[in-house]
Amino acid sequence: MPRIECAALTEFAQALLSAAGMDADKAAVTARVLVEGDMIGHETHGVGLLPWYLDSLADGTLRGSGAYEVVADRGASFVWDGQLLPGAWLLTRALEQAAERVAAHGVVTAAIRNAHHTCALSAYMRELTDRGLIVQLSVSNPAASRVAPYGGTRPLLTPNPIAAGFPTTGDPVLIDVSSSITTTTMTQTLARAGERFPEDWALTAEGRPTDDPREVTERGGSLLPLGGALKGHKGYGLGLMVELLGQGLSGKGRANTAPGPLAQSAFLQVIDPEAFAGLDAFRAQSDWLADACRSNPPGPATEGAVRVPGDSAARKRRQALAEGVPVAAAVWAGIEQRAQALNRPVPAALPDR
Repeated sequence: MPRIECAALTEFAQALLSAAGMDADKAAVTARVLVEGDMIGHETHGVGLLPWYLDSLADGTLRGSGAYEVVADRGASFVWDGQLLPGAWLLTRALEQAAERVAAHGVVTAAIRNAHHTCALSAYMRELTDRGLIVQLSVSNPAASRVAPYGGTRPLLTPNPIAAGFPTTGDPVLIDVSSSITTTTMTQTLARAGERFPEDWALTAEGRPTDDPREVTERGGSLLPLGGALKGHKGYGLGLMVELLGQGLSGKGRANTAPGPLAQSAFLQVIDPEAFAGLDAFRAQSDWLADACRSNPPGPATEGAVRVPGDSAARKRRQALAEGVPVAAAVWAGIEQRAQALNRPVPAALPDR
């Protein structure tokens, strides 16, 4: 697997997006978020998405230039219409605005409608947690249907990820989970490769459990909610929460969105611990809890010590900064082809260590 120096990979991704017609500022932010996804181990939401983004810029389903529309703004809350601009740019700008205002308000909450793909949600967290802020994000796509309501058979919801970042005196606690048992991107990846889920993670169109992702991508089946066949009511409830926060508060959702390629809705919230008991008091609790989890006696099926969400991401990020960002060989070959078509030089892989 080739490894590419972080800055070189980011500049390369930015150059491809710019060459395809994306504004320079939007390309820079999108490239940074995609590379961060790879650095923390979210390979399905990293630079492997570049070919899709380039195609979407070409066919107009992703707008590379323009501005969002401010639908409402009350200081401590705001709503944007993203106008199908890059989701990475919209979320980054919204989080920046929330972070600027949170000292005055304590909590700033926002909703965005009509955003293009928003990448890996945990890729946004570290910039805020390093500033001592708490961040929450969730995203749904009312233009698509992949997950049936628990007990049903017809796809209705999307995987609807929920993410949160919490500061500690060390690595942040980063939680990033889907409300479904797996993601659409992973399902499509396995289907294209002719591979199967490790377990029955889906239902056929008739409602029978299956491990074949093609039942979802080609034959009208659905992904199971988080918790699977026995406990899927829990993931179903989380999925409804995500849809109502993002779509309901933004004023655009399934009630008035026609099926289409992509029109994501997002909910975000930034919290300043200083507006409550204080950052030091918060970190005292987050440090204690994280340490208590890591020192918990591991079970027989656990490899090594118990981990806290975000530990693996932090380790992979440090390794990527030191040794280069890993990109799957097949993914890199496809990106190289796109670079050649756009007449852009390709950064060399770092030598193996």
